[in-house]
Amino acid sequence: MRTLTDTPNAHKSPLWTRLPVVHQLRQSVGLQRGMLVVGLVLTGIFILTAIFAPLLAPYGFSQLRDDNGPFGAQQEPGGDHLLGTTVGGYDVLSRVIWGSQTAITVMVVAVVLSIFAGVALGLVSGYFGGWLDRVLVVICDAVYAFPPLLLAIVMGIVISGGRSNLWGGILAAAISITVVFIPQYFRVIRAETVRIKAEAYVESARVLGASNGRIMFRHVLRNATRTLPLIFTLNASEALLTLAGLGFIGFGIEPSSAAEWGYDLNKSLADVTSGIWWTSLFPGLAIVLVVLGITLVGESLNDLADPRLRSRRAPGKTAPAPATPVEVRDPAGRIDPSGIYGSISTPRVRPAGLESNS
Repeated sequence: MRTLTDTPNAHKSPLWTRLPVVHQLRQSVGLQRGMLVVGLVLTGIFILTAIFAPLLAPYGFSQLRDDNGPFGAQQEPGGDHLLGTTVGGYDVLSRVIWGSQTAITVMVVAVVLSIFAGVALGLVSGYFGGWLDRVLVVICDAVYAFPPLLLAIVMGIVISGGRSNLWGGILAAAISITVVFIPQYFRVIRAETVRIKAEAYVESARVLGASNGRIMFRHVLRNATRTLPLIFTLNASEALLTLAGLGFIGFGIEPSSAAEWGYDLNKSLADVTSGIWWTSLFPGLAIVLVVLGITLVGESLNDLADPRLRSRRAPGKTAPAPATPVEVRDPAGRIDPSGIYGSISTPRVRPAGLESNS
């Protein structure tokens, strides 16, 4: 009589290979992997530059002179100023490096605030429904209908009067961007909550006497927030563009309080017509590279989250051969048609690597 042995336990991969970004990197192949690697490199350089800005920047963001005297305005790249100086006499390289610190601070504060507010409102609205749901949906739709930059300008004027010091400007810009992003998180979490609260396991928890708070945070929230990392990466690049837009039109942080790329671009407009290219090129290039890096990471993670892409194989690798059907016989050695030991129409499949015992 033929019997099938138990399936051996699969060997678990090391813990580091199951980390979020590492896991997606191992899943990706071809052009998709290249996009993810480029995005991770650009984003990593941006984060490291922001962290080590005090060590990398040759001068302070508002420094206008050193031991040799004033820097001078619109000096060409080279010598003591590798990327030249601005019309105001600031060192361009130092302003670009310090600007990364301002950008990442505003991005993190804005996205974290919008996640907490959007998730909380979406969870409550989708779970309880009723008049509260209708009111929140109308408010978020109204906010979402405004152009993001225009809404950020209005909020910036209301919060800080359009001009702020370092932390005042960071909080004003972050809160302005938060108001723009809350409807996006609200919509996603509300839709997921409405779907999940109708699942059988949520109904079972309700029948067993679980409270609304326990169901919301233990069962619904955990499953409704799986797409947030993807939205986080995509919104981070939008936050940087919004911050640069606020600075470009004059509602950003004062140059004596912090370095901000949008403000530097605004002050370099007149230089472009005079042939002075370095004051606008490097801040603009910093914005483009950072947004490109974060966008590539977000789009790659979004593609890898699609289940249809998980079965792709790397070039040169073939899919494993299907298992060979095994005819199940009765103790007399005959093919069993009764269905007690198996059937011809639905043969049992011997898993690969298993041996039979006679």
